[in-house]
Amino acid sequence: MASGTKASAGKTPLKVSSEPEPQQQPAADAIKIIIADSQAIYRVGTKKIFALEDDIRVVAQAETLGQLLAAAQKFPNDVILIEAAITTNPQEGVSELLKRVPTGKVIVLTPEADEDDTVEYFRRGVRGLINRAISPDMLVKCVRKVAGGETWIDNQGVNWVIEAYRQQAAALMSPRPKTRLSDKELLIISCVTQGMRNKEIAHEIGTTEQVVKNYLRKVYDKLGVSDRLELALYCIHHRLLQGAGKGQIPPAPDSGTPTPEWNEETVPNQ
Repeated sequence: MASGTKASAGKTPLKVSSEPEPQQQPAADAIKIIIADSQAIYRVGTKKIFALEDDIRVVAQAETLGQLLAAAQKFPNDVILIEAAITTNPQEGVSELLKRVPTGKVIVLTPEADEDDTVEYFRRGVRGLINRAISPDMLVKCVRKVAGGETWIDNQGVNWVIEAYRQQAAALMSPRPKTRLSDKELLIISCVTQGMRNKEIAHEIGTTEQVVKNYLRKVYDKLGVSDRLELALYCIHHRLLQGAGKGQIPPAPDSGTPTPEWNEETVPNQ
């Protein structure tokens, strides 16, 4: 073979981001990390920090949420470091990322997270929350901790999260005034507590999925819950559906009217 021949001539690497990785295979036991940041200067700087560590390898970089979703599905990874500003709705972005990569361990880089943002990030499955002021040593320590299954959060954040769950537990366990629920609402609640999806509920009771969604929103408002899990916990604690089975309309408190056909497009005030 001629000494001037280049074996790689004419070959172009497959791109899933503006800066495809890896350039070399990481060690089998190395922590594989994806960096997602809208600013190239920070991606380069962060990569240089990790390049100094023998046990951390950057396997991909991304500058948009779309690139990140593609990279996270293509490259095996242990940690995903995502800048909040990479998308206009970072909390929804985290949810979408974890929907596609359920085992992902996400660290969010955010300028400043208030109490509501902090609680919401951890409710959605984030493992760590940091800002750009973090030192290189602490950033490396954070990645190692999160890769090992731990959570990275400052003392203030811990207090916020604990208080949020205390308030949630108190709200679910505290006595509530008797809430007026219609036969339709109770039937939908019964289906939800049995694990049925909106589409299955609509088929079961002979209506549309949109009507089911409308009724659920009204039920959430009436009972002061925010999702299906809280609704199920409320029903268990208050024995709301005691004795009711699938397809049966449980006794409705304060309801004296028969159940009309399921043909509404919107939910009337009741």
